[in-house]
Amino acid sequence: MARLILDTGVLIAAVRGQVDLAALADTDNVAVPAVVVAEYLAGVALEADPGRAAAQRAYLDDVLAVVPVADYDHTVAAHHAALLAHTHRCGRRRGAHDLIIAATARASGRTLVTTDEGACFGELPEVTAHLITA
Repeated sequence: MARLILDTGVLIAAVRGQVDLAALADTDNVAVPAVVVAEYLAGVALEADPGRAAAQRAYLDDVLAVVPVADYDHTVAAHHAALLAHTHRCGRRRGAHDLIIAATARASGRTLVTTDEGACFGELPEVTAHLITA
């Protein structure tokens, strides 16, 4: 059983029927970072169609009923700081939320599952990432 943490793109792909999140959660230990919940909810809030927004929110509620949320605590903050320093030294800046997601994966010893090839999570120190195609 793998210990996984999901990027926002995985939830989006799942709600669109492109990824079978239930099968993933049945075979692996899955969590989502708190910032992923915020990103997903921002997308719901921006949805112009109220019916579609309600369906997306209901999907998230169903997911969170069975998948725990990994909080941004002092341990994650320390890993986040280390990743911020690393990217600053390397000259390759990353999105703030991407680094929080990576820090959460790193702090919890989980593999980060993403649909975002451009994020290059696997290039970050002590971050294991797995890219899936949606």
